[in-house]
Amino acid sequence: MVRENEIRPGEAAVADPPADATLAFIGRIRTPWTSRMLAPRQGRQDGPVCRIEVDAPWTAALAGVADFALLEVLYWLHMSRRDLVLQSPANNGLVRGTFALRSPVRPNPIGTSIVRLVGIEGGDTLLVRGLDCLDGTPLLDIKPDRTVFRPIAPPQPGDFEIG
Repeated sequence: MVRENEIRPGEAAVADPPADATLAFIGRIRTPWTSRMLAPRQGRQDGPVCRIEVDAPWTAALAGVADFALLEVLYWLHMSRRDLVLQSPANNGLVRGTFALRSPVRPNPIGTSIVRLVGIEGGDTLLVRGLDCLDGTPLLDIKPDRTVFRPIAPPQPGDFEIG
């Protein structure tokens, strides 16, 4: 069962977790979920339509987004604790390091989802499916999904380097 802030047997926390980040929130995400206990663990492409509201002056950055069916959305998991270094997701005594998990509990709680673009409203709101975050989650960034994006700029030497 997903939990809010308790520590399970075998888990470990650091004494002074990070308190802040120097990032600019560029909007908010609107979803049906107000608690981690209700939210999905991973977004689904057939999940509910959610809203990504982009604040001014960042709305101009949405130009061309409609050309992509899939977007990568990065967001700040503002309700997550930041101090656990060992976690027991199944609450069975078996622990893993935080970096070996996709848990929202991490030192820098940045969430990411690949979403399907359903529509754009009013020039500042994206309608998408595939999110797994709570209502009101701060938006960090939006990018075309890397698996379908082709660089627009001319190639450079590093583009062709291999092993």
